[in-house]
Amino acid sequence: MVAASGITLFLISCTPKATTVTTVNATTSEKLAQGKTIFENSCKRCHDLPNPSDHSAQDWVGIMNAMAPKAKLNDEQHQLVYDFVVSVKKQ
Repeated sequence: MVAASGITLFLISCTPKATTVTTVNATTSEKLAQGKTIFENSCKRCHDLPNPSDHSAQDWVGIMNAMAPKAKLNDEQHQLVYDFVVSVKKQ
């Protein structure tokens, strides 16, 4: 009986554990609000603001890669603005 319990415990301890995938960069309302503020303040300095829902998420990758350096956005600001613009849904 003790041997069976020992074998069972050994097999359980050697079984691969289930992994849980978690998103580290979870988008929160606060982060979206920060992205919106940066979008409005940084982008409007040079041109009228585009409607975020007029472009796909893929379009925004190219737009952001071209415009973020001109707006002097750091990597965090770039990500916040991108997260905001792709979160806007067509109404």
